[in-house]
Amino acid sequence: MRNAALTLGIIAGIIGMIVGFFSFGYTELVEKHEEVGEIFGVVDRVGLVRFMSFAAPILAIAGGAMSRARALWGGIAMLISAAGMYYAFGFNFATMFPIGMAAVGGLLAVAAGRPDEPTSHF
Repeated sequence: MRNAALTLGIIAGIIGMIVGFFSFGYTELVEKHEEVGEIFGVVDRVGLVRFMSFAAPILAIAGGAMSRARALWGGIAMLISAAGMYYAFGFNFATMFPIGMAAVGGLLAVAAGRPDEPTSHF
């Protein structure tokens, strides 16, 4: 379960980075060229979108990387990443895979106990 959480967290972070690049870039484009915002729409919470474009993918990648050694911390980081992506970007065709992978990876990491110990990490 820890290896699955690691893989899902890293993949979610990479896809989340692509979503973040486009989201941050769109907010910059609308700021510089207001007519683009009039045609395609304006982002309501620019600061939140810009922050989550940076923070959510990093949390997913770091959570995935931590999930082998510190499964609880890594799982919490991936769950925060999934919640942040959902809150900032919503659930749509571009965000369904990074949100889903980060959430499943986070749940797997939280549910994982050490394989060589009979007790879980709680």
